[in-house]
Amino acid sequence: MNELLFLLHTFIIALCCLGTLKLGKEALISFICMQGILSNLLVTKQMTLFGFNVTCSDVFAVGVIMSLNILQEYYGKRITQKVIWINFSLLLIYLVMTQIHLWYIPNTFDTMHHHFVEIFSLMPRLTLSSIGVYFVVQNLDAVVFGFLKKICHNRYFMLRSIIALTFSQLVDTTLFSVIALYGVVESISHIIIVSFVIKLAVILLTAPFIALAKKCISPSDQRSEPCHTSHSK
Repeated sequence: MNELLFLLHTFIIALCCLGTLKLGKEALISFICMQGILSNLLVTKQMTLFGFNVTCSDVFAVGVIMSLNILQEYYGKRITQKVIWINFSLLLIYLVMTQIHLWYIPNTFDTMHHHFVEIFSLMPRLTLSSIGVYFVVQNLDAVVFGFLKKICHNRYFMLRSIIALTFSQLVDTTLFSVIALYGVVESISHIIIVSFVIKLAVILLTAPFIALAKKCISPSDQRSEPCHTSHSK
């Protein structure tokens, strides 16, 4: 069942990305920020996938970068950099708000506090590592994707996106595993290899949707808000 759910989850994220793109810039930005929060909230659940132990948030990690690439393709580098900072700020707010939520003393009728403690009482090292690496990888992907877009003269969108996604997710998996999990798990190299293979599978599965976006979808607000790519530095 996990393998089937993984495929279904991947396709749903890709379809939501295309749907929000069709609705316009604001919808796509909201979807990016939502994925960022979900990836940090759901990273604590583990599952067995194709015989390997992985977390349940890898699809969101790839989905948010894929969505950023599409945002940069349609609306330019400047708005993409702004969204990265917005996403980073919201993740910090999420971290602070969840900790404040735990500080409230439950009354005698409460039955949920211990569940919130299990979910939100993450090690500071794990949470801050996740947010920090997330911010670095988003910026790195924006730079790599922008460079590929320039040298390819705005052509080969799917290929550019696959290359940028693969590189950024390799960096993401390596940095997070070393910073957050070194000394905690038995084999860092095993964690890196398995997680990256899972993310690579997500990238390849979503590639047709990326091509579909470029060929078939015209956002409803693109005509009224011209792309600033040519003015970006």
